[in-house]
This record gives sequence, structure tokens and C-alpha cells, in this order.
Amino acid sequence: MRVSIIGTGYVGLVSGVCFAELGHEVICVDTVREKVESVNDGDPPIYEEGLEGMLRRHLSEGRFRATTEYDDVLGTDITFICVGTPSRADGSLDLRYVLKASQDLGQVLRGKQGRHVVVVKSTVPPNTTRDLVAPALQKASGKTPGEDLGVAMNPEFLREGVAVDDFLSPDRVVIGTQDDRTYEEVLSLYEALEVPVLRTDTSTAEMIKMCSNAFLAARISLVNELGNLSKALGLDFREVARGVGMDPRIGPLFLRAGCGFGGSCFPKDVRSIRAQARALGAGTDMLDATLAVNERQPLMVVELLERRMELYGSTVAVLGLAFKPGTDDVREASALTVVRELLRKGADIRAYDPQAMPNFRSLFPQITYCGSVKECLRGADAALILTEWQEFSEPGLYGQMPVVDGRGITKTNNYEGICW
Repeated sequence: MRVSIIGTGYVGLVSGVCFAELGHEVICVDTVREKVESVNDGDPPIYEEGLEGMLRRHLSEGRFRATTEYDDVLGTDITFICVGTPSRADGSLDLRYVLKASQDLGQVLRGKQGRHVVVVKSTVPPNTTRDLVAPALQKASGKTPGEDLGVAMNPEFLREGVAVDDFLSPDRVVIGTQDDRTYEEVLSLYEALEVPVLRTDTSTAEMIKMCSNAFLAARISLVNELGNLSKALGLDFREVARGVGMDPRIGPLFLRAGCGFGGSCFPKDVRSIRAQARALGAGTDMLDATLAVNERQPLMVVELLERRMELYGSTVAVLGLAFKPGTDDVREASALTVVRELLRKGADIRAYDPQAMPNFRSLFPQITYCGSVKECLRGADAALILTEWQEFSEPGLYGQMPVVDGRGITKTNNYEGICW
């Protein structure tokens, strides 16, 4: 099938390249010319394992390209909206880019003969596709939904760091739509995959995405709170979690205590669903607690180090700036909170991350960035491990230096774990 994608951000680019991998012809549309040129040069603007090689291969084979021209969607059968949905001050999502993409796409489709399918893949609050996207498309295009215009919601469940694998080996595909024809058209994109498919209406599909992230975020915060209690009791929560995870009702996943969750999804989506709940007068106690625990958790790393040494005037090596390994994404990363607190307390900071330093440097240009773990540790009085990159795991790197490990990746001679 001929596929167009609006947006070459994280979801759009990964989805586009992976659809090409499944045999479809893909065009990615973006308004930022520099980003489009970078993608067409085979240089993706994000780091994701396996993405660059796959992108270069499909560019050379002519199955994938990026463009700034909206009119290019006229040569495709189906368009995915993959634009950003930033948070407002109250936590609700700003849908201006979704609306603009719908309106611009509708204007282009006004000149197309025959049918076209539009699929929302951006993470949006429930009822957005039904109440915002579909009306905007219909008004701008003049096409009748269900006949000349198919509208669907197909949420993404991509974990940064393993997004390519998640797309090509998903645990489920959710397709929200109102009519059989549109459902079959979207389903055909995934026919090369053996995967359970759930058909819903568009609003239910949107809610599945929000609830999945809220549930996982709440699980992490509960684990971290129980981990803090285990620490206070002198127990290793990693052993506790092993026993808890043997219960089939609970399972072993997302039981790793640490210094908090981050990234572009969990914090934003929990705030979004909480804002929508509050607007409807629904309770948000669990969502409130999920966010509150996560906001406090990175500070535990600083508190543990401060029990061992005076921070003012000390040099602290911060290892790991990305919110998780396998990505260069620093959005909502624990390192943001930790570095801010260390600076407030007068520490000098040396930092290293194998992928995320350029993104972090734009936020904290005043700290020292190093080219390796060894360089970062050289001259430091203590080390904090905030991302579980494997290269931080060798105990011999640290000697007798005090180490506070926020991710449970190593065990050194002078060691403190956040929840063990």
C-alpha cells in the first residue's frame, strides 16, 4: 500500500521506516526542511537502535522518502497523523498541531478523486479523533466519512530504545474505526505480522493507549515506594521483587525499582488523563500519587549521596543522562532533576552519556561533558548512575569512589543502591 505520514518525529519516522520494512511505499511529510533533508540523507534526527541502517536501505531501494510538500499525499492511499501533542500548564494536551494537520490534509484531499484513509497515530485524549479530527477533515476536504473518507485511530505502543522491534514484533495492534471498510484497509498494513488485533471505536482506542501508560507508570511508582520502604528496613528490593513477580497475577515486568520514570510518554500521558478526569469531575487519587512519587524519587539519589559527603564544592560524576538506555531522549529524565539539585547544592558536575549529551548540553551548558566513563570519573569525588547503560556496570571502573546507583546495574567497593 502507498502510505504517507505527517510528522517525522519519533513516532512518525519509526512508523514510516517500519512500514517500508513491511513492504509498503512510504512518504514522510514535515514542515521543517532541515529535518527532511537530514532524513533523506539517511541521518535520522533521533537515535534508535537499528533505525539508521533500515532508513538508509529503504532510501536506496526507493521505498521511503521525506518531503516538505503536502501535495505528495495525493499519490498515497492512507495517511497517518503523527504530529506532536505537547502538554499545557494544566497537564492537558495541546492539540493545535493535530488540528492543523487535519485541516491541511483535508485541504489537499479536496483535490483528490476517490477515497482516502486518515489514521491518527499521535497520542491524543479520548474523543479527539471523533470530535476534532474527523469534523476538521470532513469540513476541509468536502468528503463524506465512510465513503470517500475513512477515519481511524491506531495508537502506537513503542518503547524508546527498542521501538523498531516493538513495531515489527508487537504484542497487539489496536484499530479504532466506525466502519468495516476502513478497518480492513488499516488492517492490511499489518498483514505481514502475526499479531493479535483488537478492533474498537476510535475513542476506545485512544483510551487504551492512555490507560496502558497510566497503569505502567502507576506500577513503577508503587514499586519505587515499596523499594524505598525495603531500603529503610535494610532489605534488597530486587530480591523482594523476584518473589513478588513469581505470582502470575502480578508477573515479573516493571518491578525494577529505581530513580523514576521519564521520557515523552508516561509523565505526559498521566498528566493528560488526569487533566481530562478533573475536567469531568472524576477522581484522580491514584494518578496524583503516581506523579508525586515519581517527582520525589530522583531526589533520593542526591539524599543518599549527601548522607556520605558534603556536596558543596565536591565534584560529582553523573553517568547517564537519557531517561533510559538505547535512546538519546532526555525528556523528563531523572538526570534533569538530579543535576538541577546538585547545582543548587553547589556541586561541580562531570557528565557522560553515550547518546544523550548533545540534547542535555542544550539544557545545561554550564556542566562538564566527557567523552567516556573513565574520563568522567577522573577527578570526581563520587559517582551517580542514572541510566542503565551496560558500559556503567563494570565495578572496577570506580575503585573506592562512593557510588550511588539509581538503576541497580553494578555493585562496587563503596556502593549505595537507591532501593537496596
